[in-house]
Amino acid sequence: MNQPVPQLRAATCTFTQLLSSTRRGARLARLLGVTELRSWDAPADLTERAEIVVAELAANAVLHGHVPGRCFRLTLVLDPSAGRLRVEVTDARGDLHPRVPATGAEPGPLRPGGRGLALVTVLADHWDTVPHPPSGKTVRAVLSTPPIRS
Repeated sequence: MNQPVPQLRAATCTFTQLLSSTRRGARLARLLGVTELRSWDAPADLTERAEIVVAELAANAVLHGHVPGRCFRLTLVLDPSAGRLRVEVTDARGDLHPRVPATGAEPGPLRPGGRGLALVTVLADHWDTVPHPPSGKTVRAVLSTPPIRS
């Protein structure tokens, strides 16, 4: 009775952390995200891209999604067998949605900011925004890499 042995799928790794809506909280989100991805042995190229995506989404949550007394949430979900990482940043401002950068639109060279979502657009396979009841939103970005073969 020869039957194929079922292949075990690598476990999905999940990390969630509530952080203060401050510049320090945004920096901590980036550092925690990188530390967690390294502890999961995520590929270096995926970790490097995710570091920038987390930093930009967390900075946007602090700058544009801040509500006094409310935190933002960072969630990372890594599926090693699919080679996919989902980065989610949830903030309390559901009334303000990020805009997709216009193609070819460049902020002025002296203007600070305005490049974050352009970076996310380049580094992620795709990103979107979904409501987070009762009054917030979640910005999600999906990054992929070739699947890990066992």
